[in-house]
Amino acid sequence: MKVHITDLKPGDLLKEDTFSNRGILILSKGAELQEDDINKLLLHGVDYVDIEGPAQLAPSAPSVIQTVTKQFDQTIEGFESLYLEALTKGSFNQTMVDDILNPLLNSLDQNKDVVSLLLLLDRDDDYTYIHSLQVGMLTYYIAFWLGYSKKECYEISRAGYLLDIGKCRIPAAILKKPGKLTPEEFQEIQRHTTYGYEIILNSMSDHSTALVALQHHEREDGSGYPSNLVKDEIHPYAQIAAVADVYSAMTTSRVYQSKRELIGVLRELHNLGFGKLNGKSVQAFIQHLMPNFIGKRVLLSTGDMGVIILNNTTDVFRPLVQSGGRFIDLSRERNLAIVEIYMD
Repeated sequence: MKVHITDLKPGDLLKEDTFSNRGILILSKGAELQEDDINKLLLHGVDYVDIEGPAQLAPSAPSVIQTVTKQFDQTIEGFESLYLEALTKGSFNQTMVDDILNPLLNSLDQNKDVVSLLLLLDRDDDYTYIHSLQVGMLTYYIAFWLGYSKKECYEISRAGYLLDIGKCRIPAAILKKPGKLTPEEFQEIQRHTTYGYEIILNSMSDHSTALVALQHHEREDGSGYPSNLVKDEIHPYAQIAAVADVYSAMTTSRVYQSKRELIGVLRELHNLGFGKLNGKSVQAFIQHLMPNFIGKRVLLSTGDMGVIILNNTTDVFRPLVQSGGRFIDLSRERNLAIVEIYMD
């Protein structure tokens, strides 16, 4: 049973040998963990280990997944209600936003495997609704990883959840057009930032949340919209939201785009952290997300199935995979690639 390091208890038995990110053996299979052993794992940056789980813990996994899935469903349905209310009234009920988000964010504190949460969100619901949930979730984690207070993490997550509310004013024929947009249509799509800014200010007295809707497509080099802002001109909350927004957009299916493999998108995000997106937010996201891929099943470009067992320090985006009894170092075998990632 794979367990996050912070959930280990003295007396747990290691199911497999445990290695550091540098490939150094830390503890051997069968070791009975003590406090000093758990601290040693923490010092070496280990995030997850396999243990011989107590029988009473085994049934809890499905219930956790069911609980989170139910919360996802409720959050998506809630955003649809907010979206339709904003469309008809030009505003939404802030209390409803808090009622929707609070249960979700409380559960996120208990779920450290962000990759599994993203895989649970691989579904065919309306893109805008799924995207809003993903961005709200990812901004919460990024803010936490950057050291923001609990209150600030909530505010940033709420802003991320609402950043696309302005799309309710975009005609569906443009928003869901499968082909290339005309210049005029693209200009209208870009207006969702100003529409969102106006709707949020009509709904709540929180200028920071409104600025996130306005600025989440700004880029540090001035190439974004609507105001071509640069670096510190962009609100810090919007800088965080932009990272979550880009990652979610690139990994979610849309009418004109198939979903893309999560680790490959992280590499592109890494590159965007040099000039386009805020570097600190990008690095915090990558550093905390990558360990979550260890233990995940993958489909390789050869058609073979495998399991990610180690992140490479030389090329973190091309991990070590075990497949069919052999180890494949993707940092060396450049002709191979991960095509799909699955739940454990």
